[in-house]
Amino acid sequence: MRYMAGLGGIRGSAAHRTYSVTVFVILAALENVAIGLPVPLYDPIARGLGVSEGDVSLVTAASFLVTAVAAVGWAYTGDRTNRKPLLMGGTLIWAVGFGGCGLAHGYLTYFALQMLASIGLGAVASVGFSVVSDLISPRRRGLVMSLWGLSHGVGTLGGTLVGGLLGSGSGPDDWRRPFLAMAALGLVAVVAYLFVYDIRRGQSEPELAPLFAAGGEYKHRINRSDVRGILNRRTNVWLILQGLTAQATFGSLVWLPRLLQAKAQAQGYPEATAIVVGSVFSVLFELGGALSIIGGLVGDRLQRRTPRGRALVAAIGVFAGVPFYVVLFFVPLTVHVPAGADKAGIVAAVLHSVVTSPTVAASFLFALVALALTSANSPNWFALLADVNPPEHRGTVYSMGNLVNGVGRAAGNSLVSVMFRVLTRALPPPLNYATGLAVFQIFFIPTGWMYYLASRTVPGDIDAVRDLLRARAGEAVARATVTDSPDEGQAVTTSP
Repeated sequence: MRYMAGLGGIRGSAAHRTYSVTVFVILAALENVAIGLPVPLYDPIARGLGVSEGDVSLVTAASFLVTAVAAVGWAYTGDRTNRKPLLMGGTLIWAVGFGGCGLAHGYLTYFALQMLASIGLGAVASVGFSVVSDLISPRRRGLVMSLWGLSHGVGTLGGTLVGGLLGSGSGPDDWRRPFLAMAALGLVAVVAYLFVYDIRRGQSEPELAPLFAAGGEYKHRINRSDVRGILNRRTNVWLILQGLTAQATFGSLVWLPRLLQAKAQAQGYPEATAIVVGSVFSVLFELGGALSIIGGLVGDRLQRRTPRGRALVAAIGVFAGVPFYVVLFFVPLTVHVPAGADKAGIVAAVLHSVVTSPTVAASFLFALVALALTSANSPNWFALLADVNPPEHRGTVYSMGNLVNGVGRAAGNSLVSVMFRVLTRALPPPLNYATGLAVFQIFFIPTGWMYYLASRTVPGDIDAVRDLLRARAGEAVARATVTDSPDEGQAVTTSP
């Protein structure tokens, strides 16, 4: 089908495409707002539901896994059908789940509704990745994927901040407000999806340009027999497996706000104040994730020189970030919050400490460097998945990687909480949190090594995909020239 301009020339225009990309990026951010939102509220949620802090953290760990498993089904369906209705349905499901969490009064109800929300969240990342990859030419994938990945990081920070600011307070039900706010945002997102541009599968691939120029459509779709081919592609294996160890560490880092909160409580601040202090510090320290754009740009530039470029940038970044994280965990924080200060006053005190306290300034610097280095992994991982897979496989292979990521993140999030409790016998807070997080940095070592191994296989896999797409486009155009001319306005299509 030809994509014609709609009413007023808006449909398919540059403005319409920009609007569509913006919606996809914002929804990816909201997904991660949902992930980070409960963490600074573990204590008040636990009290409100009559359970332990560990029980609440278990829900977060389980949600990682459920989201990842659900994403496989969403992605496979998206690689076979129209992706827009799937994204709308998934968003509606997680909005309902979060609204229910904000109204839940029992632990099992809260758990079940979080799992419902997690099922919906699985659609956003996997199907959304497939859509966004069709908007980006290979030459600029690192840059644009850095924005896609940055939306995830910004979302996690937003979740921490929204949870800490909206959910803190002396009232027993204050923790419910962020969940209800998320539900409202989800419903707004569903409406926004109604007006996004329907992006053609494979439209950004240079090898398919002759097909689209001839008025054709890329009609290849995934089937079950393709799964073996996906797993036989060696670069896919390394890109998928690295998530198990990488996310074990990243899953443990979900506890960073709790570490910073414990540092504030060690100075004698009450829990409500400490939650805000920890949440604001966490947001400040994780601003280095915004520098993933540099990692994407460097990956793009090096990739134009050697097809190993993106994988090498990711490997070096992961290895180099470890020592900066370890120092960050142990540097003491000193913040002076005036007695009786409201939330605005607490935030102002934290910001002031960045320029007046040497230890806070040092922590801020180490955090920026650590996040900047390890965040180079994200855009290059996204870009590599798109580079070594044809369009009809991308959502599924992303979901496979995301499933392994979910297992690693769930394991890291839950196991590090066990380590905290064990360490408490010898080390009081915040030292137990700092030590546990430092130990989990060891999982970054095999992560960097697997990126290095991927750098050795990626050149051949990229060439194979380009040859496949070029052959499919050539066959379709040649077939069209030897058959009867189609009726005027009829599109030339390939075989499924």
